[in-house]
Amino acid sequence: MTTFLDDKSRETIVSGLPEDHDMWTNKVRRKFYGKLPPEKLLPDRQPSYVSSWIYVFGVLTVSALVVVLLSGAILAFKGPSWWHESGEGHFVNSLHLWSVEFFFFFMVIHLWGKFFMASWRGKRAMTWVTGMLAFLASVGTAFTGYLSQLNFDSQWISTQAKDGLNAAGVGSFFNVLNFGQMLMWHIVLLPLVVGIIVGIHVVMVRLRGVVHPFPPKGAKTHPADDMPWTGKYRRYDILKEGTIAMAIVLILTILFSVVFSSPDEKSITLQSWAQNDPIDFVTTATSELAGTSVSAAYSYPYNYVPDAGQKLGPFSLPSIFGVTIPVNPAQDFVLKPLETVVYNPALTSALQSYNSASTAQQTSWLDNYTKALDKATASGGQVIVRNGTYGPVPEMMSSLLVMARSGGLDTSLLSGNGFYGTDYTKPLLFLADSGYMAGIAQAQHLTGSQWGMMNETGNYPGQAWLWLYTFFYQIKPMSTSGNADVLVWALMIGLSGIMVAVPFIPGLRAIPEKTKLYRFIWKDYYRDEESKKV
Repeated sequence: MTTFLDDKSRETIVSGLPEDHDMWTNKVRRKFYGKLPPEKLLPDRQPSYVSSWIYVFGVLTVSALVVVLLSGAILAFKGPSWWHESGEGHFVNSLHLWSVEFFFFFMVIHLWGKFFMASWRGKRAMTWVTGMLAFLASVGTAFTGYLSQLNFDSQWISTQAKDGLNAAGVGSFFNVLNFGQMLMWHIVLLPLVVGIIVGIHVVMVRLRGVVHPFPPKGAKTHPADDMPWTGKYRRYDILKEGTIAMAIVLILTILFSVVFSSPDEKSITLQSWAQNDPIDFVTTATSELAGTSVSAAYSYPYNYVPDAGQKLGPFSLPSIFGVTIPVNPAQDFVLKPLETVVYNPALTSALQSYNSASTAQQTSWLDNYTKALDKATASGGQVIVRNGTYGPVPEMMSSLLVMARSGGLDTSLLSGNGFYGTDYTKPLLFLADSGYMAGIAQAQHLTGSQWGMMNETGNYPGQAWLWLYTFFYQIKPMSTSGNADVLVWALMIGLSGIMVAVPFIPGLRAIPEKTKLYRFIWKDYYRDEESKKV
């Protein structure tokens, strides 16, 4: 025989014995139950107006997030190179890609729907705030995911994104060129942040309930936004809805993964660069040695260059932290690697000659050699220039080219970057100074003028949620300013703050009521209510 507890018996169990009321456990239980009883956590009834299609996107977003986390967990468990090497791994990566795309698609619709419903009404401001914070944290999580791919797309995105992050001062401790650091952010720290925020958001929705519709036309009475709903209710099976949503997301994700797969343009190395375009390699290496490359003149956080770097008005945000990722292109990319070469008397003599020469002499040799490279030719894996006064520079560059073509330079630049060898800062900075890498990016439609930050290789969907960030680079003054990165970052931080704070900004929070798009969202409710008055 089944026995059901009445309200009084249940309240007695929740409250406990009188002498236990000062216990922490008892206090927490009573507080939790008072705020979130079972009928709120797992409701089987909802107000009748919760029949609009817009409500589906909330549960679809959560379902997609579950698929993202599960597919990501498999990729993390198998290791970052697994999906490059096996068909099974590539399929799981495809699941991860498309579940992320669906997650953002559903979430954006969900957020815009809630905006035009003015869902912050009735003491629900923090529900909106946590929703927007979840979106922003998800953008950061997805961004670090793109940086963790270990393919060309991740290389290019990291070398381009570093400028904006460095200009905002963030790059001093968030190094997008360090694969190991980005991987840990992506698989541990940021998913934890997203999970916590989403959890809080869902609990707040259950705690406060869904926001009431605005009053119908001619309504004489209507419950206040912060009061319980007094109208009709309908049956609502939350677990069934969640199961159906999960099935829909899984079917869509699997279907798109099977039909479209996922991109994986092989990463480039110093070795492949030196083999495919030796003239560009030597030209770039010469500029590193001469101190005329982009990296050599970059300033914080890599090195100190007076009056270099972007500023927001009179302020240089990177200078607050200083040089936190020391890089000396001439030493790190050229001289130190060459010093590791053994059994090469000609190179040893060339290095001694170069190091003992005056700065003026070194500059003269490098200037002459740089000009000669404009008409250089490549033959047999070597770069040939016309005769001239270049001192030891040709021997040094010839040896560096041989070292790069053998793969030794890749090893050299990675070996000094930590125990695990996952910090690609030096080789990526070297590659980013080249025309070779930029040429490949141009062909893949990844450059800034091609809206590259939101693109993927092979015409696949990329980070479409970064469209506004990318858009700002296409318009003046950002498109022509030397401080474009810091200006765009200032704009995006400001706009993000405004979106988070919408419930507290007069005028902006009134837009939903003035546009009346909510009538389309709750059209069935308004039709039923207003038909009663006819």
